[in-house]
Amino acid sequence: MPPTRLALGALPETLVADASGLFNLMRNLGGAIGIALIDTVLYGQTSIHAEAIRVRLLAGDVTAAKAIGLDPALLVRSLSRPITPEAIAFVRPMIERTAFAWSVNEAWAMLAAFALLGLLLVPFAWKTAAHQKR
Repeated sequence: MPPTRLALGALPETLVADASGLFNLMRNLGGAIGIALIDTVLYGQTSIHAEAIRVRLLAGDVTAAKAIGLDPALLVRSLSRPITPEAIAFVRPMIERTAFAWSVNEAWAMLAAFALLGLLLVPFAWKTAAHQKR
C-alpha cells in the first residue's frame, strides 16, 4: 500500500480510479518484463558459460578447474589420456552448476543496473512534477 499511496496520494479524487488502474498496469507489466529478462539471462547465458568453461578445461586452464571445484592436478592428469565418458559424467555437473551461478550473477548485475538507472532518473521525475504544478 505505501507505494500506491505515494504514487496516488497527491491526485484529486476524480483521477484516482484511472491513475490506480494505470499504476497497476505498469506495475504488472514491469514485473512481467523483469521476469522475462531474468529468464532470458539465466537460460540464455548458462549454455554459453558452460561451453566457455568446457573449452577452457580442454585447453588445460587450471583457473577454470579451480572455478568449478575440480582439483587442478586431476585436470592435468586427465588431459594426458583420452577423455572417458566417466570423466565427462564426473565434470558435467560441476560445469553446469558453475555456469548457472555465473548466469545468476549476471542477472543480479542487470537488476542492479536497472535499479541504478531508475535511481538516477528520480530527480528528473521530481522536476517534471514540480513544473506541472505551476
